[in-house]
Amino acid sequence: MSETNAITDSLDTVPHHAPAPSPIISHQSPIENPLLLFEHASKWYGQVLALNQVTLTLTSGITGLVGGNGAGKSTLIRLAAGLIAPTLGRVTVGGLDASDWHARRLVGYCPDHDAFYEDLSGRQFVFEMAKLFGFARPDARRLTEEVLERVGMTDRADRKLRGYSKGMRQRVKLAQALLHDPPLLILDEPLSGIDPVGRAELLTLFRGLAQAGKCLLISSHELEELEKLTSHVAVMARGRIAAVGTLEQIRQLLDDRPFRVRVETDRPREMAKAVLDLDGVLGVDSDGDVVTIRARQPNVFYRQFGGLVLAGGYDVRQLEPLDDAMHALLGHLLGGSGKT
Repeated sequence: MSETNAITDSLDTVPHHAPAPSPIISHQSPIENPLLLFEHASKWYGQVLALNQVTLTLTSGITGLVGGNGAGKSTLIRLAAGLIAPTLGRVTVGGLDASDWHARRLVGYCPDHDAFYEDLSGRQFVFEMAKLFGFARPDARRLTEEVLERVGMTDRADRKLRGYSKGMRQRVKLAQALLHDPPLLILDEPLSGIDPVGRAELLTLFRGLAQAGKCLLISSHELEELEKLTSHVAVMARGRIAAVGTLEQIRQLLDDRPFRVRVETDRPREMAKAVLDLDGVLGVDSDGDVVTIRARQPNVFYRQFGGLVLAGGYDVRQLEPLDDAMHALLGHLLGGSGKT
């Protein structure tokens, strides 16, 4: 017996006469708000603090989750999906503990990593996932075709998973997350590996889900793509939520909040004197080859500082933001592509 047949046969041992699972709560059902709630949630891995006193409230609509490597995004997502439990605090979905099986029925999860039986086709994989959820075979087949069509995989679903591109794998993972029509969708890097045309299609799908009342939490390194999808973003840094709001609100927060920058240069005294003339600079300290600058309005400062360095011919050996939260915010929100 082949591996694929063994898997399929073992899954088919689930009694088909069993009643179909109770309907999943849809956006029309009276779920207590908020749908996803973090209350002072912390998560330790041994002596490593991965998530630190996070409080976050989500109802409906799309929230983008951004942050650099090690910021805590993966831990937050796994807590929201009920895959792990917080060490301290509480995480609830629809008022239920996120790790409770009743809460998991409210969640559609599309992970960043792959864990496929590679000998299955995409259609077989989604069908088996539907049966594992508890749907009777006729319903499982119907739902499989519906979600494959929604993610644009109907005509490619009979190919073996081992031959799928990254983008096709992402679409199949998204399909299984949509099977039970969950009110909460947790999507970890769902646009990774998707071509531009496919991205446009999935962005349209996500907007439609949000308009139908779903709550989507989308983690992405692609800030520019998130800006096309939503204006509501949560920025993570060092295991904390550094900022939540629209991108414009976050940029205004950056402008209003003082920050410090450490610059190592060949002519520190000369640079310290010149920097004082830049807009938004609050103070400058010089120690050896290092100049520490305190300022506001980072967009304005960095633009003017770059011009000062070029005009003065300074040799800048190192430039480092000294505030952890600011470091993450600057990396994602100041210029560039938004990639980490």
